[in-house]
Amino acid sequence: MDPLVSGGQAGAGDGNADGLAGGSSSVRTDRTRLLQLRWVSLAAMAMMSFIVFPWLVPAQPLAPLAGVTLALLAVNLALLADAARWLVGRWGAFLQLAVDLVAWGAFLYFTGGVTNPAISLLLPVVAIGASILPAAQGWALAALAVGVYSLLWRFHEPVRLTDSALAMQWHLAGMWISFVFAAVTVVWFIARLNAELARREDELAEANAARARDAYVVGLGKLAAGAAHRLGTPLGTMRILADELARRTDLDAEVRDDLQLVREQVDHCRDILNSLTREAGQQRAEGGGVVEVRAWVDQVAARWQQLRPGVVLQVQGEGGCIVADASLGEALHNLIDNAANANQRARAAARPLNSAGVTDAAAAVEVSIMASAGLARIEIADRGPGLSAARIEAARRAPLGAHAQGMGVGLMLAHAAVEHHGGRLEFRPRAGGGTIACLMIPSQAAAA
Repeated sequence: MDPLVSGGQAGAGDGNADGLAGGSSSVRTDRTRLLQLRWVSLAAMAMMSFIVFPWLVPAQPLAPLAGVTLALLAVNLALLADAARWLVGRWGAFLQLAVDLVAWGAFLYFTGGVTNPAISLLLPVVAIGASILPAAQGWALAALAVGVYSLLWRFHEPVRLTDSALAMQWHLAGMWISFVFAAVTVVWFIARLNAELARREDELAEANAARARDAYVVGLGKLAAGAAHRLGTPLGTMRILADELARRTDLDAEVRDDLQLVREQVDHCRDILNSLTREAGQQRAEGGGVVEVRAWVDQVAARWQQLRPGVVLQVQGEGGCIVADASLGEALHNLIDNAANANQRARAAARPLNSAGVTDAAAAVEVSIMASAGLARIEIADRGPGLSAARIEAARRAPLGAHAQGMGVGLMLAHAAVEHHGGRLEFRPRAGGGTIACLMIPSQAAAA
């Protein structure tokens, strides 16, 4: 749909007569562009009124030309000051262009009618109307222009130059100037309009990708709810068996420690499944959801550390407050887990993990917190093999499919959660090898 018309509809929905304003920056841009065209048209009319005709035809009455020019100037100033409310909204663009056609018709009536080369300046008004108006209004504007042209053929004030040879020369020069002016105006306006349409198509494609990703996330949520219900029974069975084995007296200390670890991990899994029901429908909190970044990161890190106690995790820094819900916590959990997996893959490949060329068997996942420019920045650094740009971009939209390094679901969910909170997630290579995942969330005032 045309941006000017859509702006009018938006204004009607808001109960606001100023439909073109519509509260949207893109609609305001369209209004500004149309007003710029009107200023260009007015400049051409003023130049002919006060320079060209007084120079070429001093005997030509100047008062009618100045009157038409000043009337069009008054309309433009009223639009600039938002005083002409009847020239904005759904029909506002049509009325503006119709006013331009009538004004040019009156101007041309006093300056030779169809014999004036400026008659071709009616065409840019029709072309621009056809590009921004609905079909019915575009045809109506074209019919108005044809009607004005037809009337000027029969009714007009003649312009008489004393030198007929000079008159023909100036007529041909005027035709050339009018053609150039019309061509430049049409190309300028249509090029700007095409650029705006291309930008909106890109935004629409991005919105469609986000909608597809959200639909995938909803599907994952349904699968998770079913999995939580089905996994409850085998986890309960595993816990019973672990308790039975723990009662045996013939187990050595090492096996008993391993058995205790199994029991703890089963309990963690059961807690995670129990939390799915509580967190699945949780919406983004507004007041109670404001948390101190360091305390929130420590909480997520402690929960993750319980699942992987053998991995070194270092947290440092402070970052103010943010709004955080369960989905954002899972995003941070996934990023920390990905960093730990990257370190593990690097160790398995016996790859040097630091710039000194030393393989660090206990490479830590490093989490740094800082605040900058209204954002809380949380950086998760690893010493893994890194992520390709193609994989990072693809993971924003959908999982990449099964492969040795995972399905990409974690990255996709992290992107979705962070963008839902108005932030963004970026990745960059780490000096000496590895990747830094930078999670940026808008800062909030501390809760009272």
